[in-house]
Amino acid sequence: MAPSSESSSRRRQTRLRREYLYRKSLQGREKASYEQKRLIRAALAAGKKLPTELRASYDQLSSEIHQEDDKTKEQQSHVDDEYGDAGLKDPLVCVTTSRSPSSRLKQFAKEVKLLFPNSARINRGNNRVDELVSSCKDSEFTDIVVVQETRGEPDGLVVCHLPLGPTAFFTLSGTVMRHDLEGGASPMSEAYPHIILNNFNSELGKRIGNVIKCLFPVPKPDTKRIVTFSNENDFISFRHHMYSKTGKDDVALHEVGPRFEMKLYQLRLGTLDQKSAENEYVLRPYQNTAAKRQLL
Repeated sequence: MAPSSESSSRRRQTRLRREYLYRKSLQGREKASYEQKRLIRAALAAGKKLPTELRASYDQLSSEIHQEDDKTKEQQSHVDDEYGDAGLKDPLVCVTTSRSPSSRLKQFAKEVKLLFPNSARINRGNNRVDELVSSCKDSEFTDIVVVQETRGEPDGLVVCHLPLGPTAFFTLSGTVMRHDLEGGASPMSEAYPHIILNNFNSELGKRIGNVIKCLFPVPKPDTKRIVTFSNENDFISFRHHMYSKTGKDDVALHEVGPRFEMKLYQLRLGTLDQKSAENEYVLRPYQNTAAKRQLL
């Protein structure tokens, strides 16, 4: 890339990040205004008196209410900015590994690449994290997925949404690759899969479900490929299946693989290279109430 275009791209990314942070800083103020307008709408709909604390600001808030439509009356958040174009175009995912990967991690990265339609696997080489993120932004990737290992066993997965974030960090356990499945794996389809997100009920759970589902494009209704993310006690079980009809009301499932368990330990509001970005969530397993909390 020419120096001038590289500098222009860097300035653009800096401007986008600055605008995003400014909109996020307004979120608390907008939330208070949204709650006041919600109370006014409820009072007018029920024919009740306005709350005393809202009478002084009623004229201004009433004017804003009359100017709003079905879309603008809903509160906007930083999530809307991060995934504002989700569904308008298919995601483009970059899959890579940590540095100096083992042969087992390379094989696992290949299988992860096959999970995501419209994805590309690149060799990490000696690229630093900031160089990796910058090149992915220039290539218009929407997400980066990094798989990590300890002594040849895949034990980490990082999902970074571009260009603004967020970045979700997961530990992996119980990884079984396709050729290790009992009875062998079914052939890998490249059709856009249906996504099953089970038991993501809390606000954090819905946020993580949004991060996961935006890695996949919108499928056709008749596709026979299914990927499942099922949460149980904050451990997310991943399974990949194909199904076929064996009768009028009978369906047979065929596991395609790979399979693994994920556990969220950090959710950061920036991209992977922004070490000082604000943390939206950090796992704290040594607190006294840690065993009782259901986070997702």
